[in-house]
Amino acid sequence: MDRKSVRVKIFGSEYPLRGDSEEFTKKVASHVDAMIHSVHDKIPEQPPLTISVLAALNITEDLYKEREKNFQLISSLEYELSKITNYLDTSINSTES
Repeated sequence: MDRKSVRVKIFGSEYPLRGDSEEFTKKVASHVDAMIHSVHDKIPEQPPLTISVLAALNITEDLYKEREKNFQLISSLEYELSKITNYLDTSINSTES
């Protein structure tokens, strides 16, 4: 698939980005821009690099939290599926006897 080039604005600067989907690339850039502005609003005296690093840390923290929730959900589903499978196996075996 040919990656589309799109120009996005993040914290007042324009960047040419490439992605599989122009809409998704814009959505991601908008999220980064919003996070940077959110950090800047809280500590406007900090330089842009510090603001960007703190925003990156916040985004990464959110990512890790979502990954952990996803892992917990998958583990729970696997456990429940195992219980159902065992129940069905037991039911099938008891009817065959």
